[in-house]
Amino acid sequence: MEETVEETVEEIWEPHAPTASGRPRPLTVEGLDLLVTGTATARTTDEGVVEVTADGEGEVRIEWRLPCVDATAFWTPDPKGTGWLPAAWSAPRRVTLARGAPVAALVGTGDIAICAFAADRPDVLAGAGVLEETGEFRFWVQATGRLTVRIDTSRRHFARCLAAIAGWWWADREASVPEAARLPAYSTWYSLHQDISPEAVETQAALGKELGLDSIIVDDGWMTADRTRGYGHCGDWEPVSLPDTAAHVRRVHDLGVRYLLWYALPFIGRDSAAWERLGRYALADAAHMGAIVADPRYPVVREHLTERLARAVEEWGMDGLKIDFVDWFGVENPPAAGPEADCGTVAEGLELLLAEIRRRITAVRPQAMIEFRQPYVSPGLWPYVTMIRATDCPLSPAENRQRTIDTRLVAGPIAVHADMLMWHPAEPPEQIACHLINVLFSVPQISVDLAVQTPEQREAIAFWLGVFREHLGTLQLGELRPARPDLGYPLVTAVGGDTVAVARYAPWPVRIGSDPWRTLLVANADADPEVRLVGGGGLAEAVVHDARGRQVRQGTIDLAGGAVVPVPRGGLLTLRRAEPGRG
Repeated sequence: MEETVEETVEEIWEPHAPTASGRPRPLTVEGLDLLVTGTATARTTDEGVVEVTADGEGEVRIEWRLPCVDATAFWTPDPKGTGWLPAAWSAPRRVTLARGAPVAALVGTGDIAICAFAADRPDVLAGAGVLEETGEFRFWVQATGRLTVRIDTSRRHFARCLAAIAGWWWADREASVPEAARLPAYSTWYSLHQDISPEAVETQAALGKELGLDSIIVDDGWMTADRTRGYGHCGDWEPVSLPDTAAHVRRVHDLGVRYLLWYALPFIGRDSAAWERLGRYALADAAHMGAIVADPRYPVVREHLTERLARAVEEWGMDGLKIDFVDWFGVENPPAAGPEADCGTVAEGLELLLAEIRRRITAVRPQAMIEFRQPYVSPGLWPYVTMIRATDCPLSPAENRQRTIDTRLVAGPIAVHADMLMWHPAEPPEQIACHLINVLFSVPQISVDLAVQTPEQREAIAFWLGVFREHLGTLQLGELRPARPDLGYPLVTAVGGDTVAVARYAPWPVRIGSDPWRTLLVANADADPEVRLVGGGGLAEAVVHDARGRQVRQGTIDLAGGAVVPVPRGGLLTLRRAEPGRG
């Protein structure tokens, strides 16, 4: 039965089948053998990267194969997208503007990219997998109309290949990410869920500011008195649970805290007043959610949603928006648009909607923030967003680590946020520190009741938020080098200026001689306290703090020949020397 299924899938996704643009034709570029349908052109960049373009009427396709030698993982930016090597008969990834990103990589021993590839447009069908007959790894990308694919077989560290892809996407554009988007934030979702009130929000904002949380993101519940977690009340976006909203926002601002408000953008709920007017403009039915997905191809839909969302900034004085569920616009087979529509595709309507929302709120507040979330991480959405959050993984530090790292690798200039950190009230401060270390290379969001945290828990939060803030330039903007995607990144390094930061999630040695540094940070999220430093030399002043920020060790150590420094779980080792040097 299993063989029959595989043969059926192989037949469905067989990339050699002719498309509307004809049968595939062979093309060889820099030793890379390709099959291309449509009119094919190719060029090789100074980095040795191949860019192949196919053009034609209807669907075009670009395919290539490589020996699958020393391969360890297949990487994609999708949630749970990195790990095992798929088979060639596996169903391909359908990427749209609203879901996913047109990029992937085959990673080999030593974290090199055997092949990293990306498309220049957000709407593609991409297949990849092991050919059982030959031991090769086959890639193919298909789209309607003109398509360019960047193929990188330079065998650099896979993170460098992906960073170059992000730069290729972002070429000739300017980033506009306010500094506030990179600072730690508080979220109400896991801590309050829908139990929103001005008093509750202001209490958490005040307590969070004391610990180093500069923004508060108020999630679901503010627009309804219903507490059953449905979406039937979406669409009107009236502040039912936040009376006298502008005054409430001013009180939060008086604390020195910025304010973002959540919106489930696509949904028009069946219990909303907007339903009578907009319920017939359905892109898809979300009956189990008590709503429809509104169709952005219609001007009346875009105007309504823009007015509702812009109001938060224009009338109430908010500092930005958390825009949720954008991926629900990614309907695979949308209904035909009616005569009132002014867009040929849903993607066109979505871009018009997001562009107008951002234009409206930045006209009032130029540094306004907009949060998106996995899986809508497409570079086509970058002009409309300032931060992207890892998709929900409550109380799962390893998942949060992998999702934030995967998103960081191809997020270009956009700030990447962790899913909100939550924990049981009895969580020890050491484990709270580990939650924070697991998202060290992103922006942390905290979502627990800060009023019930013990002094020890508060110390751990404040200490590690201080590390995030002090070393923001290295942690968020430095060169990111995660190790072993096949093992979930047990060691991650960031290099920025003369500072190197390493997070250790398993009892691995830390190599310290690869980059010149004046300050070296080693955050230990593993139960093994024996941090082994290898590959270095010279003297350095060492300071060790525990999870609560208490200094537990200080002294000069000789790094020649390696050293072992005890660092408690959730603790931080800081090495400093007068001049930058290797190891």
